[in-house]
Amino acid sequence: MMVNPQEMFRPGDALLVVDVQNDFCPGGALPIEHGDEVVAALNPWIDAAQKRCIPIFLSRDWHPSGHPSFAANGGSWPVHCLQDTRGAALHSELLIPEGAEIVTKGTRFDQDQLSVFDQTGLSDKLRADGIRRLWVGGLALDVCVLASVLDGCREGFDVQLLLAGCRPVTAEGGREALEKMRQAGAEIVE
Repeated sequence: MMVNPQEMFRPGDALLVVDVQNDFCPGGALPIEHGDEVVAALNPWIDAAQKRCIPIFLSRDWHPSGHPSFAANGGSWPVHCLQDTRGAALHSELLIPEGAEIVTKGTRFDQDQLSVFDQTGLSDKLRADGIRRLWVGGLALDVCVLASVLDGCREGFDVQLLLAGCRPVTAEGGREALEKMRQAGAEIVE
């Protein structure tokens, strides 16, 4: 059954697109296999949200050069999403409607911020705006999307994961992430 995004949204919803940035797509510094394919899956949801006046939030990693997630600084990842670089930019084909809010994370020098809720103030903003249900997609399913979905559930939001709009770093990591999300109460929208 095909899901029509326009028919899914209702008052109290918001759309959260996680880290669809050049460095996480083919040719980037930390490419996720087929990461760019999420753009075609997420754009109809972004378009429908805009038409239905559903708030849209786009997160981005926005790392300083000495970020602790980088291998040179003791982290697990190569240098990626450096502030003000092409790699940190949102994918050029991703719809970014006027009024969409950019949520910046990963700026701290003392810790990583995988979740869009980690010290960004997003949960307070959503509650203040009367948001109860989040539709989530982006990159990577088993890293920042996972952390954001788990935090969204912990914060009391009804979280719907747009599976077609996500790609994992690894297939096994993706399977484990989906199980963790289900256990946390998120609904997986196939």
